[in-house]
Amino acid sequence: MSRDRLSSDSIQSASESKVDYSGHGDAAGAAGARPDQDVRPDEFLSRRGQSKLVAPPDTGFVDLTMGLAWNNVVMHQAEGLLNRLTKKVTRVGVDLDLGCLYEMKDGAKGAIQAFGEMFGEYDRPPYIHHSGDERTGEAEGDDEVITINGQKWPDLKRVLVYAYIYQGPNCWSEIEPDLTIRMRADEPDTHIKIDARLKDMNLCALAMMENNKNGVRITNLSEYFPAHPAMDRAFGFGLKWADGEKD
Repeated sequence: MSRDRLSSDSIQSASESKVDYSGHGDAAGAAGARPDQDVRPDEFLSRRGQSKLVAPPDTGFVDLTMGLAWNNVVMHQAEGLLNRLTKKVTRVGVDLDLGCLYEMKDGAKGAIQAFGEMFGEYDRPPYIHHSGDERTGEAEGDDEVITINGQKWPDLKRVLVYAYIYQGPNCWSEIEPDLTIRMRADEPDTHIKIDARLKDMNLCALAMMENNKNGVRITNLSEYFPAHPAMDRAFGFGLKWADGEKD
């Protein structure tokens, strides 16, 4: 083998060993897992990276709502050697949480989620409010909802919407979270559904909503992380996180 061939192989190997940074603006964090997805033409934003732009009405938006629904019960491999040998499975409930990170035009940043009772405020900054914790996934319609005060959307720069498995197996393909974003009465609802079989990460960045001349650009993210800090670093929000448990 020639010396040139050995040299090029070394360069390629070194390049492949480098960290795959997120590529989200100026963020320096590593990218989350980005699994291949099947084409789902029945969903408007069915693949990672797809986006749409919704112009604001002449009088501005009324409300921007993000509703999450999911399958509450999934089939999970039973614990124990005998159960594994017999391939016994059990029905396990899933507690899925909806949350978002936000950045305002004035530079203020924060998180909205039921965990930690960070429900936000509708009429005061950050003008984002969480409906409350739904632990069963059995409510009619959307199980958890985050509402943005549409008249204050011009004060916001971006909102990252995510789902977090607080309790239950990380079986995203069985949980099938469905994020529905509603912005205008005359605009079809935007659905973002993930299609992944990852089982080792319990947090999924679902969508980014960005202020574009006071319109809303929605992008399907479908990017997975082991915890909130890793997602935060990937998108450059710079928040402080602490571990905890629900009461």
